[in-house]
Amino acid sequence: MAREVISTGNKLAAQAAVECGCRFFGGYPLTPSSEIAHDCSVLLPKVGGKFIQMEDEIGGISVALGASMSGVKSMTATSGPGISLKSEQIGFSFITEVPLVIVNVMRGGPSTGLPTRVSQADIGQAKYPSHGDFASIALCPGSLEEAYSETVRAFNLAEKYMTPVFLLLDETLGHMQGKATIPDVEELKIVKREEFSGDPKDYKPYGQDMDKPAVLNPFFKGYRYHITGLHHGPTGFPTEDGEQCEFNIERLMGKINKNRENIVSYEEYKLDDAEVCIIAYGSISRGAKEAVEKLRKDGIKAGLFRPITIWPSPAEKLKEIGEKFDKIFITELNMGQYLEEIQRVTKRDDFKTLHKANGRPIAPSEMVEKVKEMF
Repeated sequence: MAREVISTGNKLAAQAAVECGCRFFGGYPLTPSSEIAHDCSVLLPKVGGKFIQMEDEIGGISVALGASMSGVKSMTATSGPGISLKSEQIGFSFITEVPLVIVNVMRGGPSTGLPTRVSQADIGQAKYPSHGDFASIALCPGSLEEAYSETVRAFNLAEKYMTPVFLLLDETLGHMQGKATIPDVEELKIVKREEFSGDPKDYKPYGQDMDKPAVLNPFFKGYRYHITGLHHGPTGFPTEDGEQCEFNIERLMGKINKNRENIVSYEEYKLDDAEVCIIAYGSISRGAKEAVEKLRKDGIKAGLFRPITIWPSPAEKLKEIGEKFDKIFITELNMGQYLEEIQRVTKRDDFKTLHKANGRPIAPSEMVEKVKEMF
């Protein structure tokens, strides 16, 4: 049975985290994400979990990673400037393969930017949040229901692929309050990280195949291994062996890229008979759906393609859309960060676009006006 609740995106993300098994939150308040931390501070103690507010964003992610190393599902939440501060430890999470859910409720930037206004300015940051080579997973909900369901999926992907996973809300979705229908806890599909149960002498957590993540048993259970930000061999101890280091990077990317079909998610809305395709994601995809309806009433058959998994991108589907539609309209709350990915995949640069980076949302009427200019 489903449940109907009145809530906000931030509150639903916190609720989903606890209900799918998160038992540790480490972070530091930062607008417009602070309600996630506040709600976790209330919800986690009720189920035996732990919440800690650290002295800054760096400390927040550090303690969350430590909890995850002990086998506990963990989360941190912040906004763009906080991600910047956390970037070194995010890189540590990638190379050590310690799973973690990182919520970024996006606001305008760079630097302090527009703390209380909406933006989608961290799309590029979510692909490359740290230095080095790796493949990132970033999910972008477009509704209150998805603020809940994509949080659950973020934890499942983090545990399955042993990696940090980004949940990209934005200020509008994080603070928007309304009715949402969410599944009962008993209906949730929960993924737990794999554990090695053989002879401790045979345990090689990083000695996995190219498309497989590390198998990191929780600390304090009798399996000895090393965790380091340096390149490492099968048991985690540092190495400078060239072949091993190359294999490490290829596997970090391979465990994501070779499993795209199990990671990528998207929505198609009235595309079957469409003559123009609108591409939008996150909170403004809600306005894009309204624009589709207005355009159809005016005699223009419009449809919407909405990436839900932003990274890795739904490249095959984007390529198909690029080949099928002569008219494509792309709208984002940034200066074209996802546009660059669409251009790369489709090998086209003839799109109609509407981008804003001033902290204001894009109205459906603005989208309609731009699309009509294409006819």
